[in-house]
Amino acid sequence: MRQRLLGVAVFFSGMTTLAIEISASRLLGNVFGTSNIVWANIIGLILIYLTAGYFLGGRLADRSPHLATFYRIMAWGAFAAGLVPIIAKPVLLQAAKAVEQLSTAVMLGSFFVVLILFSVPVTLLGCVSPFAIRLAIRSPEQAGSVSGRIYAISTMGSILGTFLPVLWLIPTIGTARTFLVFSLILICVALGGLFMEDRRSGLKYLLLPILILVLSFFTLSGPIKQSTGQVFETESAYNYIQVVERGGVRYLMLNEGQGIHSVYAPGVEVTYGTWDYFLSAPFFNSPPVHLSDVKRLGIVGLAGGTIAKQYTRVFGPIPIDGWEIDAEIIQVGRDWFDMTEPNLNAIVADGRWGLAHSQYLYSVIGIDAYRLPYIPWHLTTREFFLEVHAHLYEDGVVAINVGRTPDDRRIIEALAGTIQSVFPSVYVVDVPNTFNTLIYATKQPSSADNLIMNIFALEDQQAPAVLLDILQRTVAHLQPTPESDIVYSDDRAPIEFLTNSMALRFIMGGDVDILR
Repeated sequence: MRQRLLGVAVFFSGMTTLAIEISASRLLGNVFGTSNIVWANIIGLILIYLTAGYFLGGRLADRSPHLATFYRIMAWGAFAAGLVPIIAKPVLLQAAKAVEQLSTAVMLGSFFVVLILFSVPVTLLGCVSPFAIRLAIRSPEQAGSVSGRIYAISTMGSILGTFLPVLWLIPTIGTARTFLVFSLILICVALGGLFMEDRRSGLKYLLLPILILVLSFFTLSGPIKQSTGQVFETESAYNYIQVVERGGVRYLMLNEGQGIHSVYAPGVEVTYGTWDYFLSAPFFNSPPVHLSDVKRLGIVGLAGGTIAKQYTRVFGPIPIDGWEIDAEIIQVGRDWFDMTEPNLNAIVADGRWGLAHSQYLYSVIGIDAYRLPYIPWHLTTREFFLEVHAHLYEDGVVAINVGRTPDDRRIIEALAGTIQSVFPSVYVVDVPNTFNTLIYATKQPSSADNLIMNIFALEDQQAPAVLLDILQRTVAHLQPTPESDIVYSDDRAPIEFLTNSMALRFIMGGDVDILR
C-alpha cells in the first residue's frame, strides 16, 4: 500500500510541477506578454530551481530516508505553489500600471520578483523524484528499474499537468485558481501519506489547505487588472483578453495590453489607425478600380472584426472569411465590438491552416495576426505567401501589418524581401503616430501612381468620403520599398530573433518615452 501511494505521490507531484510552469507563463503573460524573452526566463529559471531540487532532494533522502519526511516536503511544496498567485497579485497589479506607463525599471523588477516566488515550490517539488527513488530502492540490483519507473510515473503526471491548465482549467476558472486547484490536490495527496506515517503530524499539516483557502478568499477576488476604463476581462486558452472603453471608444487588448487589436465606436466610420489602411489595398491595381471589383475578403487575424466592419461599410456586404485562433476573442468581438455582420464568416482556426483549406479566391487577403511584439513566424515565409498568392484573384492584393521602431526597419526589409520573391510589386506605408507599417503586394505588376489615379476615378464614382480620405493618407505616407534579398522559408525564418533584437534595442535605448 505504501509503495502504491508513493507512486501516486510522484504522479501528482510531476503533474503539479508542469502545471506550475504552464500557469507561470499565463500569470506573467497577462502583464508582461508572451514574448520569447518571457518564456525563456520562465523556463530557464524553473530549470535552475528543479536542478537545485534534485540535488537537495537526494541529500535530504540520504539524511532522513523516511516517508514522513518525504510527505512533509511535498506538502510544503504544494503549499508554496498555492501562495504564488496570492503573493504575486499586488506585485502584478503594480507591474500592470508600470507596463501601461512604460516604466522599465518597475517592469523588470516586478517580473523577476514574481519569478523568484517560484523558487520555493519548484525547488521543493524537484526534491520529490530523487527522494522517492531512495525510498523505493530495496537492493542495488533494483536501482535501474526503480529509477526508470519513478521517472516514468512523474513524466506521466507531467503530461497531464501540461494539458489540464491550458485546455480546461485556465479558460474555465482562471490562472490564479488553477494554481490553487493543483496546490490543494497535491496537499491532499501529501496529507494522505502523512496520516499513514505520522497521524499527529498530519493533523498539524491540515492547517496548510485551510490557510490557502482563507488567504485566497480575501486576496484573489476582484479583477486581474484595474486599467482605466476597463469594462470586461477574461482568460482564454490562448490569451488574457481585456476590453477598455475610453471617450466612448472601445479597445480590445490582449495580454500585456500594449497593443490595440480592435476598436469600435458606434456610428464612427474611421479609426485613424492601422485598420483604415487595409482599405487601400485594392487601389494599388491599375485604374479604374470600382468598388464592385472587390468580391471577397480574407482576414488572417480577425480579432474583434474592425477590418471586416470597415470593408463592409465601404464595399457593401461582400463575403468575408476571418480566421481567428482564439474562439473567446470571436465571442468578445460579437459581445463588445458589434461584430455581427451577416456577411462575415468567423472561423476558429490558425490563419495559415484556415487559408490553405479555404475553397475560395479573394480580392484582398489582410494579415493582422500580431501576438505583440511578434508576427507568428509561419506567417512570414515564402511558402506562406505562395499559399496567399494561390488564393488571390488575378487582380488580388495582400496587405500585412508589420512592426518597427523609429530607427529599426529590419523586419520591414525582411518581409519585403520575402514577399518580393513571390509578388511582382510591393509597397510600404507607415501608419502615422504608430509603430506599424503596412506592406502591400499586388498579384499583377502595378505602380504606386495607381493610388492617385484611382482617387480621381473614385471621385467620379462618388465613392464614400471616408475611403477617399484613407487613400489620400496612404499616398502621403508611402515609403520607398527597401531593396532586400532576404527570403524567409519554412525551414529558416528568424523573425523571433529579429523581433527580440529590435525590442531589446528599443527598450535599452530608453526610447520608450516616445510612446508617452
